[in-house]
Amino acid sequence: MHLFYQPDAEQESFLSEEESRHCVKTLRLTKGDAIDVTDGKGKRYKSVIETADPRRCTFRIQETFVQTPRPYRIHLAVAPTKNSDRIEWLVEKTVELGIDHLSFFVSKHSERRLLKIDRLEKIAVAAMKQSLQLFMPVIDPLLDFSSVLTKPADQRFIAHLPEDASAAPLGKAGRPGGTTLVLIGPEGDFAKPEIESALASGFNMVTLGSTRLRTETAALAACHTIHLINTI
Repeated sequence: MHLFYQPDAEQESFLSEEESRHCVKTLRLTKGDAIDVTDGKGKRYKSVIETADPRRCTFRIQETFVQTPRPYRIHLAVAPTKNSDRIEWLVEKTVELGIDHLSFFVSKHSERRLLKIDRLEKIAVAAMKQSLQLFMPVIDPLLDFSSVLTKPADQRFIAHLPEDASAAPLGKAGRPGGTTLVLIGPEGDFAKPEIESALASGFNMVTLGSTRLRTETAALAACHTIHLINTI
């Protein structure tokens, strides 16, 4: 299956220049070839290429399929890593697993305070298509920590491995259904006042295992754990 992304497919039956180039130049598809197009909102359009132009490839929709959303939603809020490659890896892999919402925030111990959101969105689109998914996750602009604490969710957790207090594993603390929001701290971990603010805002402390994880590994573990909670 050749899956392409056009968020306004029902109104604009052509691919973006980047998608058109990939379709015509890379895949060498031509007029009359079948393609699938998704709007990233749960619809898949069985289509046929009408104009194989590498700058503006047009298509004709033949049939529309609608995918029902999952009965649960995953929202991760992550302090970005110093190394941008690791942030991009995080986006790619969480999208492949299936995620609904990604927020990035500046923490006291953050080593990165700027993000190229358009770059991350392109990576998310590629991962969505590669994994044949029909829902494009929301990716927020970089937020301050206090803004993240106001994000609504049915379950809200802060991932932290405390030295002097007990915390339940996410797999036991979480329950199926609804929206689950998990805060993942920076490489230097959350500052104590940040943990206190999160707990005061209704977040529950959880662990993602007995070992100290890198930020991107913790995000992937949290995403996978929420899926397991909802499928086992």
